[in-house]
Amino acid sequence: MPTVERERIYERADNKGWKKWGPYLSERAWGTVREDYSPYGDAWNFVTHDMARSRAYRWGEEGIGGISDNKGHICFALAFWNHKDNILKERLFGLTGPEGNHGEDVKELYYYLDSTPTHSYMKMLYKYPQQEFPYNRLVIETMRRDRQSPEFELTDTGIFEKDEYFDIFIEYAKAGLNDWLVTITAHNRSNKTAPLTMLPTIWFRNTWSWGYEQYNARPMLNGIANNQIEVNHKQLGKYKLYCENADALLFCDNDTNTERLYGRPNVAKYPKDGINNFIMSGGKKTFVNPNQIGTKASAQYTRKVPAGESVSIRLRFSDQTTMAQPFADFDEIWNKRLSEADAFYADLQKNVTDPELMAIQRQAYAGMLWNKQFYYYNVNEWLKGDPKMPVPFQGRVYARNENWRHMYTANILSMPDKWEYPWFAAWDLAFHTLTLARLDPHFAKRQLAVILREYYMHPNGQIPAYEWNFGDVNPPVHAWATWKVYEIDKEANGVGDVNFLERVFHKLLLNFTWWVNRKDVSGNNIFGGGFLGLDNIGVFDRSQPLPMGGRIEQADGTGWMAMYTLNMLRIACEISLTRPSYQDMASKFFEHFLHIASAMNNLGRQNISLWDEVDQFYYDVLHMPDNNARLLKIRSMVGLIPLFAVEILDEALLSKLPDFKRRVEWVLTNRPDLASLVSRWHEPGKGETHLLSLLRGHRMKMILKRMFDETEFLSDYGIRALSKYHEKMPYQFELNSEIFQVRYVAAESEMSMFGGNSNWRGPIWFPVNFLLIDSLLKFYQYYGDDFEVEYPTNSGQIMSVKDATVLVAQRLINIFKRDANGQVAAYGQDRKMQDDPHFQGLYLFYEYFNGDNGMGLGANHQTGWTGLVADLIEYWYKYQPQEAAVVVSK
Repeated sequence: MPTVERERIYERADNKGWKKWGPYLSERAWGTVREDYSPYGDAWNFVTHDMARSRAYRWGEEGIGGISDNKGHICFALAFWNHKDNILKERLFGLTGPEGNHGEDVKELYYYLDSTPTHSYMKMLYKYPQQEFPYNRLVIETMRRDRQSPEFELTDTGIFEKDEYFDIFIEYAKAGLNDWLVTITAHNRSNKTAPLTMLPTIWFRNTWSWGYEQYNARPMLNGIANNQIEVNHKQLGKYKLYCENADALLFCDNDTNTERLYGRPNVAKYPKDGINNFIMSGGKKTFVNPNQIGTKASAQYTRKVPAGESVSIRLRFSDQTTMAQPFADFDEIWNKRLSEADAFYADLQKNVTDPELMAIQRQAYAGMLWNKQFYYYNVNEWLKGDPKMPVPFQGRVYARNENWRHMYTANILSMPDKWEYPWFAAWDLAFHTLTLARLDPHFAKRQLAVILREYYMHPNGQIPAYEWNFGDVNPPVHAWATWKVYEIDKEANGVGDVNFLERVFHKLLLNFTWWVNRKDVSGNNIFGGGFLGLDNIGVFDRSQPLPMGGRIEQADGTGWMAMYTLNMLRIACEISLTRPSYQDMASKFFEHFLHIASAMNNLGRQNISLWDEVDQFYYDVLHMPDNNARLLKIRSMVGLIPLFAVEILDEALLSKLPDFKRRVEWVLTNRPDLASLVSRWHEPGKGETHLLSLLRGHRMKMILKRMFDETEFLSDYGIRALSKYHEKMPYQFELNSEIFQVRYVAAESEMSMFGGNSNWRGPIWFPVNFLLIDSLLKFYQYYGDDFEVEYPTNSGQIMSVKDATVLVAQRLINIFKRDANGQVAAYGQDRKMQDDPHFQGLYLFYEYFNGDNGMGLGANHQTGWTGLVADLIEYWYKYQPQEAAVVVSK
C-alpha cells in the first residue's frame, strides 16, 4: 500500500501543489557569476561576503536553513547572534577561490538530517560557536598555507574544543500546501549559561529595483503587535507569519545600502542591513522602520540558554490569515508529518537492515532534497544590464557566456552544493537524478528534461555546462542517466514512462550530433573534449592548445561517446516496442558504435590504437605536428572509462524488433571487420543475452587486473582516479628541455589548474566509481558466474565479477561506516568529529576522498553525486557477494 507521502508525490508531476514550497533558497548568492556586473568578470570580488548583508541581489537570495516558493519571491531563513560577533550570522561564511589554498570552501558546520520529497517534513542542524566567529583567522591562516598544506577548517581553529557552541536544529512540517510549521531548538553544549538571539527572517526577493514595468509593484510586510507579520505579494497573494512569544518585530527593506557600499545616498531609508545594524548597535531604532512595514522583517527572540539545556521557538507561515489560535493544532500536525516521513522511509529502505547504513542512506537522501534550489538567470538581460542599476554599469570588457544569450532559466534545480556550487552543473545533475528517482521519479525526470529544453540547450545542440562557462564540455552522461531513471521508475511503478524517453531522446539526438560535429575533429570517430569537467589533468591541459602544437586523441572522450551510442541504442530499442519506426534509430546507433570501436583500434586507418598491447591498457594518443604519434602512458581513469561502453540486448527484446534484428545481422555478416571488434554475437551469454562492449573478455580482464590491484587503482575506499604506480614512477614528457610530469597525489591538487580545488590524480570520486560498478554489473549480466577475476589482484582470491564489483561498492560505503575502532574514514584525524557524541551519527557527503585513507575533501555538502552512496547501499543488499570466495595458491 502506498504511503501518504508517496501519494503526495504522485498528485502532480510539476513543482506545484505540495512541492510549491521547499528548501529552494540558496546558501550563497554572493561571489556568483549571476551577481557579477564587473567589467572583467571578477565574480568573487564584485559582491563579497562583507558586502552581502548590505547589497540587494538581482538574481537570487541566500540564507541559513531557508525555504521559498518555487519562483523565489518570498523567502524565509534563520539568522542568529551569539552576543560576541560583530555581525549577525545571516549567511554561511566561506573562502573565495583566490583565498583558499585549494579553492573556495565553506567554513561552517551544518548537516542536512531529514526531508521528505514534498518537504512535508525537513530537519537540519547548524553548529554555532558561542565565542566570536573566527572570520579573520580563517582567511589569514588559509592565505598563509600553500597547496602542499591541507585546508584550514573551522574545527582546526579549536573553537569547538571547550564545547562552547549551540546545536541549533531547524525543523519544518507542512500543515497544508501553503502552510508551514517551524520549530527552532537551540541546545547549549557548554557548561555555562549562554545568550543567544534568534531571528527568523522573512523577506521578498527584490524585483522592484531593476526598472521593469511588470515588477514595479512593491510587495509589503506589515507587523501586527509583536507576534504576526502580514505578507502581501502581487503574484502569491496574502500570507501571515505567526511568531509565538516573540520579543519584538523588526522591519527594514531588501534594498541596497548604497551609502555604505558606494558612498551614494540611499534610496531606501531602512536598507537591507538595517536589522543587523539594529542588533549590533544595541537597539538603535534609527536602523529599523518604527511603523513596522517593509520588505524584510525578523521576529526577535533573545534567550539565555542554561548549560546543557535547550530552548525552542515556534512559528507558522500560512495562507490562512485569520487563525485565532495558530498553534492549537501545531503538535498534532507535527507528529503526524514526522510519522508519515518515517513511514515513507521505512518503505523506501525496506531492503536495508543495518541501522547504521539506514542512517547514512537517509541523510544522503536528505542532502539530495535539501540541495534543491530556485535557479534564475536570464543571460541576455544580465549581459545588457537592467534599465536601473544600483551602481553605474558600463558594460563588460569580458562578456562571459556571450554565446548563450538564449538562456533563460527560472526553475527548481538540483544543485551540487548550495554553498560551493549554487548553480547547476550539467554532468553532476545527471548523477543526481538516479538517487532522486528513488525518492521522486517525477522530479528526477523533470531535471533531465529541463536541461535539454530550448531555453537551456544551445541551438547548436550543446548542453550548458555550468554558469562560469556554459560553453565548457562535460561528459555525455545524460542518455545514461535517462535510461537509469527510466529503469528505476519502471521498477517502482511496474510500467515505464515511454513518453519521457521519447521526449528526451529527440533532444539527445541534437546533442549527439553536436558531439559528432564539434569533437570528432578529424571525422574518424575518435573524440576529444578537453577538460570534460573531470579535472582529469593529464601531462598537458587538454582544454588549451598544446605547447608543441598537434592534438590529442582522447581515450576517455572516445569511451564516453561509445557509451553514449549504446545508451541511445538501448533507449531507441525501448521506444521501438511501442513506436516501431524507432528501430531505424536503434540501427543507426548500433552501427555508429561499431565504427567507434573500430576507430579505437585503428586511428584514421593508420594502425594506431588507443589500446597498448604491452601495458594492456588504454591511453591517450598525442599527434605531433610532424604527424608522428605516441601514446601518453598515464595509468588514469582515462583508461578505465572504455569500460562504461557496455550494453546487453536479450533475445526476447530482439524478437520484438524484427527490423532492427535483421539490420544487425546484416551488418555482422557483411562487415566481419566490425563484427570482430565486439562480442561473439552468435554465442549468447547468460540468459540468451548479447553483449555490446568496447572490451572483450581478455582486454576486460587485463583492465580489471590493474583496477583491482591495491598497488595501483584499488584503494581501501574505492577506485583511485590515478594509479598509485605513479607515486614512485611519475609519468614524464620532455619538450624543449622542459619536463612535464604527472604524479600520483592522494588528496588535493598541488597545482592551480582549474582552480586547484580538486584533481583526478589520485582521489576517489563517487560518480566514476558508480559508473564502473554499474558497468561491471552489466558485464556480469552477460557472463554470469563463469567470468571470474582475482580480487584483489595478487591476493589469490578468485570470485565472480559481480562479487568483486559489490566488494568495491562496500569499500565506498565504508568511507562513511564506522570501522572496528569506531572511526569514520571521511573524518580523518578530526577527533571532535570522530569521538564526540554530539558529532557522531552526523554525515558530510564530500566532493571527493583521499585515495589512501578515504578522508573527505573539497566541497563538504556535495550530496549531489556523493549521494550515490544511497544507491550503492541498495546495490549491496541486492547483489551481496557469496560468503566465501575461492582462494588459489600463489
